[in-house]
Amino acid sequence: MSALVTSAGDLRRLVVRDLRRELRLLDGLIVNTALPVIIMLLFVYVFGGAITTGSSGLSYIDFVVPAVLLMSGGYGAALSAVNISEDLTGGMIDRFRTLPISGWVVPAGHVVASVVRNVASSAIALLAAIVLGFRPEATLAGWALVLALVAGYVLAMSALAVVWGLLVKTTQAAGAFSFAVLFLPYVSDGIVPAETMPGVLRDFAYNQPATPIIETLRALLLDRPVGSSGAVAAAWLAGAVVVSVPVAALLFRRRTAA
Repeated sequence: MSALVTSAGDLRRLVVRDLRRELRLLDGLIVNTALPVIIMLLFVYVFGGAITTGSSGLSYIDFVVPAVLLMSGGYGAALSAVNISEDLTGGMIDRFRTLPISGWVVPAGHVVASVVRNVASSAIALLAAIVLGFRPEATLAGWALVLALVAGYVLAMSALAVVWGLLVKTTQAAGAFSFAVLFLPYVSDGIVPAETMPGVLRDFAYNQPATPIIETLRALLLDRPVGSSGAVAAAWLAGAVVVSVPVAALLFRRRTAA
């Protein structure tokens, strides 16, 4: 119990350290704040007038907001790969090794800080959507589930990003993970209806993790029936976390072994 309390304190300090580092990087702070708003403006005003929402019958802003929430939170979560890679290559891990802290606390600190930071980024995107005319109809329970789903998505992407950052050798390679995270919502039922895509892309869109997550968010925000998409989304996210957490711990031990 004493070791657990000590590790929890170490984790809290590392999370605070990661959040403070982000606040002190002015360019990163501006990007994290402005990017969700820019993405929302881009899809609503530039693309929105030319895209129909198919059989859903929704206005485009109601259709696209869930995808933009994932893009806003997911992009920042993907940068966890860069952050842990910088720690590994910049000498910070060597300093941590001189301290009496558990090894798992370091990657866990990156993941928890990412969840805090990028759930806030998704909230900024949601506020921008409301200003632009989005009118959510979620119940109180629905809002709680929206928060849990966005946090779960950011948690899963952050954990996977840490795994990627531990696998590659350079920060440049670590940054490539953000492309994969941004790619998923584009080829899903989030930006355009998947039913309008050609055969192979349509099959991919219906069977990749972003689509059930987006459909569940859309249903919760608009107070519509969730259907089976909620269980599928939860299964995807739980599977990603269950697999990536022990893999990240193993890779971190190997990368920092004497």
